[in-house]
Amino acid sequence: MAYESSVPYRAGTEGYTSFRIPAVVRARSGHLLAFAEGRVSSAADSGTIHIVLKRSADAGRTWGPLQVVARNGNGTAGNPAPVVLDSGRVLLLQVHNAADATEDRIRRGRVPRADGRRVWLQHSDDDGASWSPPREITDQAKLPQWRWYATGPGHALQLRHGPYTGRLLVPANHSTPPTGPQDSGTEPRYNGGHALLSDDDGATWRIGYTDSHSHSHSAGDSDTDRSVAPNETTAAELPDGSVYLNARSEAVAAWRRVDAVSTDGGEHLVRPFRPQAGLTGPAVQGSALHLGDRGALLFSGPAHPAARALMTLRTSRDGGLTWRTAHTVGGLPAAYSDLVRLDRHSVGLLYETGDFSAYSTITFRRIPVEEPT
Repeated sequence: MAYESSVPYRAGTEGYTSFRIPAVVRARSGHLLAFAEGRVSSAADSGTIHIVLKRSADAGRTWGPLQVVARNGNGTAGNPAPVVLDSGRVLLLQVHNAADATEDRIRRGRVPRADGRRVWLQHSDDDGASWSPPREITDQAKLPQWRWYATGPGHALQLRHGPYTGRLLVPANHSTPPTGPQDSGTEPRYNGGHALLSDDDGATWRIGYTDSHSHSHSAGDSDTDRSVAPNETTAAELPDGSVYLNARSEAVAAWRRVDAVSTDGGEHLVRPFRPQAGLTGPAVQGSALHLGDRGALLFSGPAHPAARALMTLRTSRDGGLTWRTAHTVGGLPAAYSDLVRLDRHSVGLLYETGDFSAYSTITFRRIPVEEPT
């Protein structure tokens, strides 16, 4: 069966060397908003990077002109984490850092606090046509001891079921300083996951659960086993109001995907992150999406056990306990992705892919949710 696809972003075009880190949401009008990092001078994760946007009025078949939503001078504005509120307002959380503040330097504490990872927020009240200036929320979103920090990337949530209806939940991750000798090149990477929560439509924010080896910020937090190290987390609300969390693991172990569940709107975890062996793949970001009361929980990500390739849509009917393949998108190189519900019969997948490199394009694919195994 042929599936409709389009290419909103192609490396080496529109003034950018590379486009990375896709995120997509459906505005209240039905327009799709496809965000990415536009990397100006190289494909590297640091440097001059803008958050860019393309909009589609026809379910992803065609895309409008490129918009630059956020700049940080000659530094980095990245890790887009958008969410559409019930009011129709679109919020976009993001992180900024100086151009020379690489992840390794930040993790090692070699970057001044002002140049490190800082958290910002923008909003749009016209389906992404125009945007407010960025507003910094670092003091509400990041603990002083955290070094590396990332929102999402990928869509965030407004909860719609149970006692926490209306709450905003943004999955995020952080790192803490190593406790052993530094500069050896072998010190542990103390990755942890956490949630940003807002109960007033984004006016104020606070940190919900934290899940890491150390530096928990409340008595209700639980330490993750050292065989996993949560990073780049995605979240989906289940029909009972609980939140399923799935993360890339950075630990030196066989487990590349880990998951956890919150039953109190992201304040705490029922259990820490643990290995999810049903989602084979490399160390890479992925996306989760629940289809509704009678629908399935979906996960998108590369399925090759070692390489960023073989983008695959997998499905769970038991809240993420077990998984099966629903649709193999293609056998090409592929990396980051984000899922969005289009209508009753289909979902959209925005993902990095290319013939010889996973980073040649960001492609959009429309996939029927009834796709058989």
